[in-house]
Amino acid sequence: MAKATYYQKASNLDYVNSSGSKIEANTIIVLGDRIGIAGCDIDAGETGAIVVEGVFKMPKSSASAIAAGAEVYFDGTGITTTSSSNTRAGFAAAAAAAADTQILVSINA
Repeated sequence: MAKATYYQKASNLDYVNSSGSKIEANTIIVLGDRIGIAGCDIDAGETGAIVVEGVFKMPKSSASAIAAGAEVYFDGTGITTTSSSNTRAGFAAAAAAAADTQILVSINA
């Protein structure tokens, strides 16, 4: 019978910064086909915590309104509803008007 050993809570994950430069706290990080948020500054080559659950206020790159509950994606600069070539972020935790520059996102939900 296979066994598993508890390692850590799933809301935060260890992340090794292999980018070659410091990652500042609250930076959006692409993690495979999901995102995480740096929970602290992570120096190059070091391990730090990234948050992979929760609601975050993020920049909105879409010029369109986004309805609460809509699936949203990270395009490298902000949040959009366009899935093509973008990374799944989660869903809009609240509606955002076309003119809004930020949006609340429940990540990886």
